[in-house]
Amino acid sequence: MNNRISSRVSKIKPSATMSLNAKTKMLLKSGKNIINMSVGEPDLEPPLAASFSGIKAIVNGQTGYTPAAGIQELRESISDYLWDQNKVRFHPNQIVTSAGGKQPLYNVFQVICDYGDEVILPSPFWVSYPEQISLAGAKPIIVRCNSTANFKLSHKQLIESITEKTKAVIINSPNNPTGSVYTESELLEIGNILKNHPNIFIISDEIYDKFVYEGKHVSISSLFPELLDRIIITNGFSKVFAMTGWRLGYIVAPLDVAEALTSFQSHATGSPSTISQYAGISALKNFNESTVQEFKEKRDLLVNGLNKIPGINCIKPDGGFYIFPDVSSYFGARFENKIISDVSTFSNLLLDNQLISVVSGDAFGEPTNIRLNFTLSKDIILEAIKRINNFTSQLQIVSKV
Repeated sequence: MNNRISSRVSKIKPSATMSLNAKTKMLLKSGKNIINMSVGEPDLEPPLAASFSGIKAIVNGQTGYTPAAGIQELRESISDYLWDQNKVRFHPNQIVTSAGGKQPLYNVFQVICDYGDEVILPSPFWVSYPEQISLAGAKPIIVRCNSTANFKLSHKQLIESITEKTKAVIINSPNNPTGSVYTESELLEIGNILKNHPNIFIISDEIYDKFVYEGKHVSISSLFPELLDRIIITNGFSKVFAMTGWRLGYIVAPLDVAEALTSFQSHATGSPSTISQYAGISALKNFNESTVQEFKEKRDLLVNGLNKIPGINCIKPDGGFYIFPDVSSYFGARFENKIISDVSTFSNLLLDNQLISVVSGDAFGEPTNIRLNFTLSKDIILEAIKRINNFTSQLQIVSKV
């Protein structure tokens, strides 16, 4: 039989976050008073200087194709930004700009992975990692990190996961969905292990780098100059600079990998939007530091409110803009004529009955939790806590599933 859809694409799952956000927006359009805590989008405007630079690029006719890796000025600005952030100097030729935050990771897996390779993926993980790894012909080796370790990969777990097929390890800090942040000592442990495995890449996804509330963001690149020939950093403008629709991200890689990434991208999408690139130059110089304190206050408001609800166990995240509470104590409970058998049922009932949109943790590899975005107004956060409490107070525990 001649299948119309390739087997590799047939096996992938749609993005749970994007699908749920689409459903939520349909409900909003129909007039429902939905509180949307599902999407990874800050409730901010891009830096005004970035918007003006985008407009200026249009007015000045800077709208044509650029080199596949992006304009030199932007790559130089990213190099300066990373020096300011991490005190590591990368040559602009090591930087490849891409269309959003997803494409950098997709490109990396396509470029470094062959069929049969393994990529160590700590869980909970961002929903697209395993699908992108699989699309590259590699195998995600999912390592479940529990809440007692603040959902972070231990050196023991890393050692036990490495095989002769391991091609890369993913470190996402601050993490989506948990908000966990790897400390300098934890990254030193990981790096010291990988120093003994010269064929393994370290993929450091740092897209939430500015949003750290306890301690500070540390890039593994700043700790191991001897590993820079194997460290690949992915980042973007969507989260920190609230430029979600501008579709602008970037990869920092060893020169040979960066050249391969540029070649691959030249045949896939080409460069990101020219207008967005000029806007990105200004964005890098105009981050609003007060946002960090504002998000910290919203995090504390939501975490403290949810932890007062019997049955919810919520760890306070050190970074990012999500919380990831455990709701498994409600499994087996009855709501009206329905039994909550799993986290997906819990999430759907919460949406249907209290009009709160959250993401089920099973999409992130953790079937006991839900993910909530806290970049909403404080009034909306308080209303969300009230609605969740209204929902859970109606549940009747009848059995454990």
